[in-house]
Amino acid sequence: MALKDAFGLTCSGATEAGFSSYARAVHELQCFIGDPVAAIDRAIADDPGFVMAHVFKGYLFGLATEREAMAVVRSCHAAAQPLAGTTREQAHVAALGHLAEGRWHEAARILEDIAIDSPHDALALQVGHQIDFFTGNARMLRDRIGRALPAWHKDMPGYHAILGMQAFGLEEMGDYARAETLGRQAVEIEPRDGWAQHAVAHVMEMQSRQRDGIAWMRADPEAWTKESFLQIHNWWHLALFHYDLGETDEVLRLYDGPIYGDRSTLALNMVDASAILWRLTLGGADVGDRWAALAANWIPKAAASNYAFNDAHAMMAFVGAGLEAPAKTLLEAQREAMRGSDDNAAFTRDVGHPLTLAIKAFGDGNHDEAVRLIRPIRSIAHRFGGSHAQRDVIDLTLIEAALRAGDTALARALTAERQLTRPESPLSALFTRRAADLSEN
Repeated sequence: MALKDAFGLTCSGATEAGFSSYARAVHELQCFIGDPVAAIDRAIADDPGFVMAHVFKGYLFGLATEREAMAVVRSCHAAAQPLAGTTREQAHVAALGHLAEGRWHEAARILEDIAIDSPHDALALQVGHQIDFFTGNARMLRDRIGRALPAWHKDMPGYHAILGMQAFGLEEMGDYARAETLGRQAVEIEPRDGWAQHAVAHVMEMQSRQRDGIAWMRADPEAWTKESFLQIHNWWHLALFHYDLGETDEVLRLYDGPIYGDRSTLALNMVDASAILWRLTLGGADVGDRWAALAANWIPKAAASNYAFNDAHAMMAFVGAGLEAPAKTLLEAQREAMRGSDDNAAFTRDVGHPLTLAIKAFGDGNHDEAVRLIRPIRSIAHRFGGSHAQRDVIDLTLIEAALRAGDTALARALTAERQLTRPESPLSALFTRRAADLSEN
C-alpha cells in the first residue's frame, strides 16, 4: 500500500525513511530555512523511486534563476519521468518538464490545476506562488492561494506558509490591511517563516511606514535570519526603510554586513545588492569601491541571459563599476535570448532589454535616452517579474533621469505622481523639492 502524507496525498515510491526527509525539506522550504537540497537528497538516496522527491529537487533548482542550475532540473525531470505515480504526481512531473524548458507560464498553469483538484498540495501551491512571483503575476499570487485557503485551518502542518503566501498576494494586489493581518498571524504561528515576515515588510514598504518597518524587522531578527536562505532579501527590506529616510550610513552598514558582506555569487542575492547600491547611486551617494566587487561577481553571468530581471541588475553593477566589456556581452546575450522560444524571450523583449539599455544610457549620461526607453515599459514592467517594491527602482531611475535631463515638465509630473502614491515618504518630498528647484532655475 502506497504511503500517504498528513493530508492523504499519495507519495508513490516512498518509504517512511524517505518520506521523513521529504517532509523536512517541505518544512524548510516553507520557512526558507535550513538546507532543503540536502534533505531531499537524503530522501532520494533512501527511496530512488520516490517520484515527488525528484520533482521537489527539480523545483528547488528551477526556481534559482541560475543558468547552471537548469542541468539539474533536467536530470531530475528525466529521473522522475519513468517512475510510477498518481495522476497528480504525473502532473507535477509535467510541470517540472515545462520549467526545465523555460516555460514558466505553462508550469504555473499545470500547478494551478493540481491545486484546484488537491488544495492541500502544499508543494503545488508554493512552487506555483514562486513562479507567480518570478513572472510578476500579482493576481495569481493572491488567487492561487485564495482558492485553496478555505480547505486549510490552523491545526494543519504548514498552515503558516499558506497564510504567509496569501499575505504576500494580498499585498501585491494592494489589499494592505488584510495582508498585514494574515502575515502577522503566520509569523505568530511560525516565527521562522521568512516569507511571511517579508510579506509584512512589503506592506510597510508600500505604505511608506518606515519606522514601523524598521521596528518589525528589528523586533526578532534571529527568527528570520538563522539558517535562512531568504535572510539577505529580508535585510534588503530593512535597508529600504533606512534608504527612504535618507539614512545612507545605515544602508551602507547593512550592505557591508548582512546584505553583501559575504559577497554571494548567487544571482538572487546579487540582485538585492545591485538594487540597493543603484538606489544610493541615483541619489548621489558615494558608495566607494563597492560596485567593483559586486560587478566582478556578475561578470561570469553576463552571457547567461536566462532571466531578464537578473540582467537589469547585472547592468546596474557594470554601469556602477564603469565596465564596458561585460555590459556589451550582456546586451548581446539579451539579443540572442530574444530569438528563443522560452518565456524569457518575452520577458527580455517586453521589458528586460529596453530597461537594461536604459540603465546603460543613464550610466553614459544620456538621460534623455533613459527616459525615452523607460516610459513605454512602466505599465508592463510586471511582465519580467519581481514585486512592486523591487520594480520601484524603475520609477526611481526614470524620475532621476528626468531631473538630470532638465525635463522640468516631466519631472514635475512624475514627482507629483509619486507624492500621490507615497505621500508619507521623505523621498517623495525630496523629489518634489528637486523638481520645484528645477522649475525655478
